[in-house]
Amino acid sequence: MALTHFDASGAAHMVDVSDKDVTDRIAMAETWIKMNPETLDIITEGRAKKGDVIGVARLAGIMGAKQTSTLIPLCHPLPITKVSVEIDPDADLPGLRITATVKTTGQTGVEMEALTAASTAALTVYDMAKAVDKGMEIGGLRVRLKDGGKSGRYEAP
Repeated sequence: MALTHFDASGAAHMVDVSDKDVTDRIAMAETWIKMNPETLDIITEGRAKKGDVIGVARLAGIMGAKQTSTLIPLCHPLPITKVSVEIDPDADLPGLRITATVKTTGQTGVEMEALTAASTAALTVYDMAKAVDKGMEIGGLRVRLKDGGKSGRYEAP
């Protein structure tokens, strides 16, 4: 199987999707951000000096999904029909688990938009809480679900 973003001579190019069918497409991506338990308490109790960390991170994730084609050079600008970002505290981590879901009806998938939404949300949490916890760690970024289009459904194991 060849990489689709390179032509026969090895030069990077945007994939031509004009012959692909227009179908409903969905992608879910997830990541986590680990932090000190005290930092998690500050966030969940609404005591962060910069404000509502989870609310702002959710909005940042939505905005990130909409900006994907300006951030990732070979991504197509897509008519996104839905973006949702769920951010759930996890005391066992300790930290926050982030899940982004993106939908479109189009000729190419929205995996990159979901990944961008999840990572932008995590980076926003870091930005808003770094004053109290510079050692936060972001990880586990992956596509959990992708459906629609010629390649069909993918679910992470």
